[in-house]
Amino acid sequence: MPITLVNPGGLPKVDGYHHVSIATGSKLVFIAGQVAWDADGVTVGEGDLAAQAEQCYLNIGTALAEVGASLGNVAKLTVYVADWTPDKMPLLMEGITRAVTKQGVSPAPPATLVGVAALDVPEHLVEIEATAVID
Repeated sequence: MPITLVNPGGLPKVDGYHHVSIATGSKLVFIAGQVAWDADGVTVGEGDLAAQAEQCYLNIGTALAEVGASLGNVAKLTVYVADWTPDKMPLLMEGITRAVTKQGVSPAPPATLVGVAALDVPEHLVEIEATAVID
């Protein structure tokens, strides 16, 4: 794999992801922000943050598979959550954990969480974009 995940000494250990990824591959793959749409464009898990986060990760996995990659090739994720409040973290992590487990990646790669006022359509609660590296 062209990605090595690291938790540097001197930074707190966080369950669920690493602080640093080291990319050694030769191709960068940029996945547009994925929302909780299924293949037909229907929103999965309306009103359910965990279900929507899971679907976003599964959609990223589908996009990566198209170019011969997987979540294991992801160097960095950016997670946008509408109307973010810290009490939503357990639901977000529940969905992410289900998705990375289904795709055989644990823990998840480094990620940044950004609270936003709203996303593209009102029923979307989360959008996730990814950068991956492949050989």
